[in-house]
Amino acid sequence: MSIRKRLSQEESRTVALEAARSLLIELGPQAVTLKAVAARIGRTHANLLHHFGSAAGLQKALARHLAETICATIEDVVLATREGSGSPRDVVDLTFDAFDKEGGGALASWMLASGNDDALDPIIDVIHDLVDDLDEFGSGKMRGVTHTLVLMALGDALMGGPLAQSLELPRNAARDMAEVMLVEAALKAGIVPGQAG
Repeated sequence: MSIRKRLSQEESRTVALEAARSLLIELGPQAVTLKAVAARIGRTHANLLHHFGSAAGLQKALARHLAETICATIEDVVLATREGSGSPRDVVDLTFDAFDKEGGGALASWMLASGNDDALDPIIDVIHDLVDDLDEFGSGKMRGVTHTLVLMALGDALMGGPLAQSLELPRNAARDMAEVMLVEAALKAGIVPGQAG
């Protein structure tokens, strides 16, 4: 996927982040380097260094990009669920997939293991903004369930498969529990499908 036309700075960053996301999903977080992304999009290492400053900067920007993209989708599904056209399971699956299939959990772990102490800041900031956006009345009722759902999804991405197998549980056991928790929390908060809130 060589990009030879002149791109704006924002377009260039977006193309690089999408290439980094592909590398993350295909090869894992260790493959998300300035050199690998540059090769994938037909740019120079120096060009990416200009945009991100370092490999850690690229990974942090990727974490924010993933979080923004996924949280925007989750927000759409939450709103659809409130209108009756989505389900709590859709929210659970998107959240779990963000950390598992989309590589968010592996990226966060890799960044933390590499000494990037503020690696989770972009993800945390975007999730905080999402919860604020969805909390129309400022009640804060869904903060605890959001906290638990994200931690469950992260843990499941990192060790859910082997742990479920060891405990002789189905692979989707954590997702099933998360769905039950989300439904119960929504009912307690007075948020039911077909009603905003």
